[in-house]
Amino acid sequence: MLYQYMDLIESIGLDLVFAAIFFFIGMAIKDVLKQGNVPPFGQKIVWLVLFLGCAGFIAKGIIQLSWEGTGI
Repeated sequence: MLYQYMDLIESIGLDLVFAAIFFFIGMAIKDVLKQGNVPPFGQKIVWLVLFLGCAGFIAKGIIQLSWEGTGI
């Protein structure tokens, strides 16, 4: 039974690992920004770039799922 769902388990596990990595990157950036006394404008730019990276990763996953669903 487990062998039938091995691809699904691997896919979900990989997504969770990437989510954890993004979380830890965010926590590290928050710490660096706090200790570096970065101005608010610079902080907003840094968080925008981090958000766009995460959004790109999520968009890639959604596009991949839609293409696999249509058989492309």
